Amino acid sequence: MVERLEELFEGQGAQDYLGEAVSVATHMLQAADRAREAGAAPALVAAALLHDVGHFTGLVSGAELMAGTDNHHDEQGAAFLAAHFGPEVCEPVRLHVAAKRYLCAVEPSYRGELSPASVYTLSVQGGPMDETEVARFEANPYARDAVLLRRCDDAAKDPERPTPAFTEFRDLLVGVARPAST
Repeated sequence: MVERLEELFEGQGAQDYLGEAVSVATHMLQAADRAREAGAAPALVAAALLHDVGHFTGLVSGAELMAGTDNHHDEQGAAFLAAHFGPEVCEPVRLHVAAKRYLCAVEPSYRGELSPASVYTLSVQGGPMDETEVARFEANPYARDAVLLRRCDDAAKDPERPTPAFTEFRDLLVGVARPAST
């Protein structure tokens, strides 16, 4: 699985990232680097690295997301990863869009921190959560990890930032993967 992920980063990952100034792979690598800098557990660093893999594996592409069709890349990515990684990786991936919606609901200034592309996709993905959704999100045992992943996601769109290579995360991925998936 790690080899397949590396192929995705080198192939489809080289594509533009939905109106951002970096490629998809650069974005995900920067997100993992931000999580690592924040002292996140290895599984959460892996989740940050893999959070947008659903753009590559779903039936609807990221381009369609930007055209107004939610590609549910959060769900697609988590489902793709579930055969090889446990919930400590997959659940923050599954919840990273919900975390954006959550933060917009509970932190009024958060929306101002989003890139224009992320503000646009927020509208496609359901907008800020309502009170019921907020309560349900907060009750999820992976909500806190998803919020940290989301903050790393938002900070990972800098074309000037040095970006680590995928190979820097190979051992980490092998370490958090289910044994038969390497």
